[in-house]
Amino acid sequence: MTKVIWGGVHVMSFRQTIARYFSDHAETNDVHIDPSLQTHYYKTTSEKGINMLENLFQSDPKYRINAISKDRGEISSAIVKGKKAFLVATVIMVRPYRTAIDFSVTTESMLPVDFGYSYKVIQELYSYADKELPLIENKR
Repeated sequence: MTKVIWGGVHVMSFRQTIARYFSDHAETNDVHIDPSLQTHYYKTTSEKGINMLENLFQSDPKYRINAISKDRGEISSAIVKGKKAFLVATVIMVRPYRTAIDFSVTTESMLPVDFGYSYKVIQELYSYADKELPLIENKR
């Protein structure tokens, strides 16, 4: 992937922008070219991060929890209302009170596209987490 730098800001290529909408999968990682899909870091423990997500998935009828592995820092859930999707959240404490949360979302569809739905789900999950946990602005 090529990164275009314009005015000191990384800009996604046209191909990557189109791929966001014409795919059925989105995931976050530490060095994603799309800044909105980069890992978020929080000033918390992995246990509190997992508990926050577990509470969200249990209280919102849109979600159904499939499995929780607190020792591995993973929680998998299905979106069962509206457009169906499968998601995995990974919560890892990289050092004391610095916890990374990543998401992987795959939309269930007859077509191999979801028109940005998986991306939107990740944005909603990060928006919720950012309100519930103290976000560390400097990610690195």
